Amino acid sequence: MNIVILDRCTIISNGDISFDPITSLGNTALYDMLSEDEIVAVARDADAIICNKAVITRRIMNECSKLKYIGLFATGYNNIDLDAANERGIYVVNAPSYSTSSVVQHTFGLMLALASSICRYNSSVQSGEWCKSAAFTYLTEPMCELSGKILGIFGLGTIGKAVARAAEGFGMNVIAHTRTRQPDCKIEFVDRDELFRRSDFLTLHCPLTDDTREIVNSRSLSLMKKSAFLINTARGGCVNEADLCKALHDGIIAGAGIDVVTVEPMREDNPLRTAPNTVITPHVAWATVESRRRLVQIVAGGLSAFKSGAPINVVNSPIPN
Repeated sequence: MNIVILDRCTIISNGDISFDPITSLGNTALYDMLSEDEIVAVARDADAIICNKAVITRRIMNECSKLKYIGLFATGYNNIDLDAANERGIYVVNAPSYSTSSVVQHTFGLMLALASSICRYNSSVQSGEWCKSAAFTYLTEPMCELSGKILGIFGLGTIGKAVARAAEGFGMNVIAHTRTRQPDCKIEFVDRDELFRRSDFLTLHCPLTDDTREIVNSRSLSLMKKSAFLINTARGGCVNEADLCKALHDGIIAGAGIDVVTVEPMREDNPLRTAPNTVITPHVAWATVESRRRLVQIVAGGLSAFKSGAPINVVNSPIPN
């Protein structure tokens, strides 16, 4: 089997990850970020392409005539033309449930950074303000406790549920809005408007769909408490960034913790770059070393299962050729 791995640089950092579980399954070539033309050139004889966010188009599938399998270093698969894959009989396989612990940790990292003004205080100390202080402490930035606050969760899938469990340890009260309610779940379910109105911290853990696109907008933000914080480790497209920026500048909400934006890498003209009391990380909530190691194992397992004739984690409906 000829395997082409794309987007290598999004998985490995300073040699901390081994691709051996995948490369042992066939003749493998590894590449970083490539254009569509470059992908066609390197994958023309590939039986399998494995990528993270590279867009695999109909043209690529048509010109790579041997292609039978597209594996993803991700759970989402909106970068793959599923219609073309179905028509060509190409299996598209994702990697579920590898990053839950990592995303939960990052979600609370953003929440704690905002609640305790950690980034603001760090900048102040680095600029020498503590050295100039007459007292052992100085209280120039607002801080609040998570305990007793209402955590609103938009999307109660695997990650949302794990966030809810972690919130209990901080003494938070959890409410949620989700597409599919579980009858045995003890979390209080509310409609969208009530979620925005009641939350002290509102965290998004939903996929990007037509229903969730720009759910955070001027209207929904206007429902929130002025003391509330928004956290987004889901997808950038769930937020209207101009509306959020305006809300932050106008004091409609108190702050935001953002790991994802609509266009990635972030563009220089993204309004959130200059938004007040905003903590931004570059789409790394999923990417602890442990998470990435699990990811490689899951991806290798998917390809191995396909080779054995019993594919798993298939997200499309390939038509047999």
